[in-house]
Amino acid sequence: MKGFIEDANYSVGLLDEGTHLGNVIDNYVYEHTLTGKNAFFVGDLGKIVKKHSQWQNVVAQIKPFYTVKCNSAPAVLEILAALGTGFACSSKNEMALVQELGVSPENIIDISPCKQSSQIKYAAKTGVNVMSCDNEIELKKIARNHPNAKLLLHIATEDISGDEESNMKFGTTLKNCRHLLECAKELDVQIVGVKFHVSSSCKEPQVYIHALSDARCVFDMAGEFGFKMTILDIGGGFTGSEFQLQEVNHVISPLLDVYFPEGSGIKVISEPGSYYVSSAFTLAVNIIAKKVVENDVSSGGKTGSNEPAFMYYMNDGVYGSFASKLSENLNTIPEVHKKYKKDAPLFTSSLWGPSCDELDQITENCLLPELNVGDWLIFDNMGADTLHEPSAFNDFQRPTVYYMMSFSDWYEMQDAGFTSDTMMKNYFFVPSCIQLSQDDSSFSTEA
Repeated sequence: MKGFIEDANYSVGLLDEGTHLGNVIDNYVYEHTLTGKNAFFVGDLGKIVKKHSQWQNVVAQIKPFYTVKCNSAPAVLEILAALGTGFACSSKNEMALVQELGVSPENIIDISPCKQSSQIKYAAKTGVNVMSCDNEIELKKIARNHPNAKLLLHIATEDISGDEESNMKFGTTLKNCRHLLECAKELDVQIVGVKFHVSSSCKEPQVYIHALSDARCVFDMAGEFGFKMTILDIGGGFTGSEFQLQEVNHVISPLLDVYFPEGSGIKVISEPGSYYVSSAFTLAVNIIAKKVVENDVSSGGKTGSNEPAFMYYMNDGVYGSFASKLSENLNTIPEVHKKYKKDAPLFTSSLWGPSCDELDQITENCLLPELNVGDWLIFDNMGADTLHEPSAFNDFQRPTVYYMMSFSDWYEMQDAGFTSDTMMKNYFFVPSCIQLSQDDSSFSTEA
């Protein structure tokens, strides 16, 4: 396995053939157990490369603009810049992050529905012209602060599943679009396209049929006012599953051929976020406290049990890497790191963060073997909405992030024309300094 060096930004380890992500996690569990037991992430950047290849294979006609707020780690942004994606930003800081990588303003869009005037002025100063808008007040604010702005009218979509929660979103009605077009004409603001968003929680790809039909109506409406429409943004909502991506493509591809055919001058873009990064990051957390409680969960048709139940407290929670748990269900199942017998008894368990706050519950009910303080749990699919600054709620440190990529994934990038002396100036590949020991459950460091 190739090792790591200290760097002001980050470093990336190249994995030799035969060395797997599980080996890497074993190594850092061992290291963190010796040095302080802080939680840590392992990021497999090769998975981002594979997701991009998957996107190109399934929906090559749609250019992805990665949603920066989903995961703004420099390594993630740099590899996506090297792969040629655009970037969808929601703040001045996010625009600055991608511009520092040399990304051109044409490959950046501002998707914040509620922009501060300073953010709009910054976009104007740096040449980021394309931004979304869904109401008259925002339209007038943009007109005052960005004379070269090119707006995407953000239209609302309907969730035909009837989920009221998912209907609480930004976006204007089709009826109000005419009024906004009239206002834009009076204010001499350019309208260049339409944006909509279908939530990843929506299980009905048919929603795209209504959204694309509405978008076509707005395009036609804008033409009546003399606007030249060139961009269709179909938003995010991609889960990362190739099946879901193919399912969406099966629905939208024929509609794009009808409403926005090739040769019409319409550029189709999207805003994938978790699609790229969710599966690329794994989080390891340590058990810091444990309680035995009465088991009141039904099991095997019986209410309650003579067996105990356990509450485990971890060194990361909703005020840290599990922040998204406050607004959505956890999209990963905890895995016990230590080896245990297959026939070992399983107990009703709940997992909690370190704050002792009633909101800081990660998992309400799961079956685990009995754990001890100091044991480790592994959570996969933790790349989206997790790498934030820790809350001041407690004094637990922000998890360290270790980046990996296999040689085969690196060669795949080189074969595609992306090398370390182009966009990826912060990557460091160094001689091997960590080797797998005779005991394949731990690592030893060379002197």
